[in-house]
Order: sequence, then C-alpha cells, then structure tokens
Amino acid sequence: MDEKRERQFRELGLTISYYRKLKGLTQLQLANAVGLSRTHISNIKAPRIKTSLSLESLFDIADALDIQPRDLFNFREQQQQ
Repeated sequence: MDEKRERQFRELGLTISYYRKLKGLTQLQLANAVGLSRTHISNIKAPRIKTSLSLESLFDIADALDIQPRDLFNFREQQQQ
C-alpha cells in the first residue's frame, strides 16, 4: 500500500473514532451495533494492518453514528473541529 493510501485509511479510522467518541460509544459498543468485532473496529485506524472494510460496513458505521456516509470521508473539515 502506498503512503497516500495509508494516510487515507488512517484519516478514515480517525474520523470514525472522532464520531464514535462524540456519540459516547466505546469501540465494543460500535462493533456490536454494526456486527463487527472490536478488534476489527480498532484495526480500521491502523493502516499497516490489512483490514478490509466493505461499503456495507461503512454505511452501517455511519448509521450507528447517526451521520451521513460522506461525513466519514470529510477529512479536512474533521481536522479543523
């Protein structure tokens, strides 16, 4: 995986983490809400760990966090908050 893609995966993971914490959820609670393991949720923000994430899972995560799926990819705005 190239550096740009690693950065994007890291930013996606950090964005998910930001909204998860904003909602007051633990990794385990989010994982249970979307049918993934807590380890899988944790690995999403670790780009060097090969972790697949389907669009369906991304949509489920967005639903559990009460946000639009596009908000998960709004990295620049997220960093300014």
